[in-house]
Amino acid sequence: MQSKILILRFPAEASQKPLVCNLARNFELTFNILHAQILPRKEGLMVLELSGSRENFRKGLAYLESEGIDVQNAGQEITRDESRCTHCGACTAVCPTAALYVHRPDMAVVFDQEKCSVCELCVPTCPTKAMCVTATKTEKFFE
Repeated sequence: MQSKILILRFPAEASQKPLVCNLARNFELTFNILHAQILPRKEGLMVLELSGSRENFRKGLAYLESEGIDVQNAGQEITRDESRCTHCGACTAVCPTAALYVHRPDMAVVFDQEKCSVCELCVPTCPTKAMCVTATKTEKFFE
């Protein structure tokens, strides 16, 4: 059984296709959508955990790529440089998983990395550039 967290970037022309449904139906893969931002006729982004047999996993990835989907292994994580963070809270407004939230009553911004789906929305939002994308390790799909 193979299981990976993947980042899928959709071109506008693929946003209307039932690609994830086809992964489940045609390649017997199970998925858990961790984050999705896909609008009709617009580019989109999806972070999902995909599981299945090694062979079906390979075929499913080949299918996605043939449909014009940019598939990346989520071999990265979001980190926060505590020395740069001013606890302004801007990042909390865009975090879809509540990995970034304001702790009351002290109003400090807390980052719970366990909840982070690596959607990267906080990185451009942070005015002090305290949020960063960091490679966890160089990892290939089928190691």
